[in-house]
Amino acid sequence: MATELIKINDVKYDAELFEAWEMRNPLDTLFSIDGGIPKATNWMVVGDPGVGKSTVLLDSLANCKANGAKVLFVSGEMNQVDLYLYVQRFPKFGDIEIFFPQELPEGECPKQALEELLQQGWDIVLYDSFVEIQEIIREVGGMSSKGSEKWMLDLMGKNNLGHNDTNSYTSFLNIQQVTKGGKFVGSNRLKHMTTGMMEIRFVEENDDDRYIFFDKNRRGNVGKRMYFSLHSTGDVTYDIERFNKAEKMHEMKVKEKELLKSGEASFEALFKLESGQDVKDVPSEPIITGIS
Repeated sequence: MATELIKINDVKYDAELFEAWEMRNPLDTLFSIDGGIPKATNWMVVGDPGVGKSTVLLDSLANCKANGAKVLFVSGEMNQVDLYLYVQRFPKFGDIEIFFPQELPEGECPKQALEELLQQGWDIVLYDSFVEIQEIIREVGGMSSKGSEKWMLDLMGKNNLGHNDTNSYTSFLNIQQVTKGGKFVGSNRLKHMTTGMMEIRFVEENDDDRYIFFDKNRRGNVGKRMYFSLHSTGDVTYDIERFNKAEKMHEMKVKEKELLKSGEASFEALFKLESGQDVKDVPSEPIITGIS
């Protein structure tokens, strides 16, 4: 049997697949170059204990909902009381629809419940956390860890492609665990299905200064740090001024490197001219002999 080969120029996609849901906060610029959370994408979020992973993502989810997205929070760790206390500080979280798989009545299958729920069609789904929900599915369904992960990934892939009642190209935000050494927990398939890896960290241990960055992102930039605070009530507060200063510093360094390269190239050209070497490839532009 011959292997089927694909030419991307022959593939046709619905233009809606390449749209994004805007949060209208500074994270839009980190998630994607065009701004916002792209449709049909999967994101893993890791970070230090207590750094604010759930808060940052619930804040983002609530903002997307306010901008027209249909959103769902699947909470495998926090219960209704925990979320009630959250809403006291962040009232907009109270309008997010939530599924608590661990609180289903005895006899009801969380695997079936989650499958039927996602079949309704959602724009963005937040799993907190992926591994806890996977464990609930595994225990109640009598599955292996590998089998329960495969089932969850298959379900994500199905909804990424809009195979649900509303043909929604669902994106998934997944809070995920890491080992003590900071290594990602999950199979190779989970890594391959991940569009981007967001990390949320404290600057220093026992320090309240914290930041967000991507160390993998197929749709946007990596390494850019967005500092934030959870002191305010109602919204996560981002330090945009600090971010912009860092961006300007980065631009200055890039320009400085370009000038240095230009100077090195000009010096090499000058050296060839003075030594009588072949200069057919020497640029015709004026030679810069120094950099101020």
